[in-house]
Amino acid sequence: MYGMRVLFFGFIGAILLGNVYAHDMTPTYPKWIPSEYEGVLKTTMEMFNKRKEIEYYEVGVFDQNFHPIPFVSSYKVMKLPYLSHVTFDVYIGKEDAYHAVFICSKSKIKSEDKTVSAVSSKICSRFK
Repeated sequence: MYGMRVLFFGFIGAILLGNVYAHDMTPTYPKWIPSEYEGVLKTTMEMFNKRKEIEYYEVGVFDQNFHPIPFVSSYKVMKLPYLSHVTFDVYIGKEDAYHAVFICSKSKIKSEDKTVSAVSSKICSRFK
């Protein structure tokens, strides 16, 4: 019982005292639009980095079961310094667009920067 109280108050203290920062990716609900290429759709996304310790992010497109779907973008892994933002287009074939449910970005922690407190973050936008 004593251990549960310590765990509970430790968790509450971490929430109240610790700042949790992640990265932002917008729009939350992107839409596919026709691209300049026949049979290819595109969407435009924007990312903003609010984490000092993370500089690299990986982008992916997934179906409803989080299986990867092929796509093309200028960035699959991008360097995004602290407090910087980037706008990028994601291209996908019309056939694959019907199966695409999520577009996600995941922070990539460098192997030499791994510490006990390093936490990877993943943010997903959902196609309607």
